[in-house]
Amino acid sequence: MARAPEVCGVDEAGRGPIAGPVYAAAVVLDPERAIAGLADSKLLSAARRERLAELIRARARTWHVAWASVEEIDALNILQASLLAMRRAVEGLAFLPDEALIDGSHCPALACRTRAMVAGDRLHGAISAASILAKTARDAEMLRLHACHPVYAFDRHKGYPTPEHLALLERHGPCAIHRRTFAPVRRVLIRLSGGNTPISI
Repeated sequence: MARAPEVCGVDEAGRGPIAGPVYAAAVVLDPERAIAGLADSKLLSAARRERLAELIRARARTWHVAWASVEEIDALNILQASLLAMRRAVEGLAFLPDEALIDGSHCPALACRTRAMVAGDRLHGAISAASILAKTARDAEMLRLHACHPVYAFDRHKGYPTPEHLALLERHGPCAIHRRTFAPVRRVLIRLSGGNTPISI
């Protein structure tokens, strides 16, 4: 009897922020260990995400979380850095799946079949699980980075360009984890350099 194909869900967290790495996760769920309540991580409370992340890590057949650094984001652009993080997540699984279902409209280069699914984190449980692991892992990293750079309140906005974050960026200038190629950060760098080529940080 032929085995059922192994399918992993893949999603990223952190394309929109102006600071911090972009994270991605890959998850192969176990059909015999169902997890109730999987959904797009953005639709869940922080407490619910954390509880589901624990269940995913305990019950999935295999899972892996990876990231691309701020330096890679600035060197490659955010789309390519997100795809790089996704590839790293899939390559970190305990085994290569037969197919990877990717949230969004672009697929990373993988050694297995790939299929892009727009709004996949609301349509497929494995992608929802990946979105939850990526989001909770990135949030934890931003809390760690907050301790290194407390004046920017990364614990509250996680690097997203909220009015508070933009005001603090203007007041203090960028720090080492701000994405220098993103427009709000680039504008501040140009202002600080007197309108010349953006200064290094």
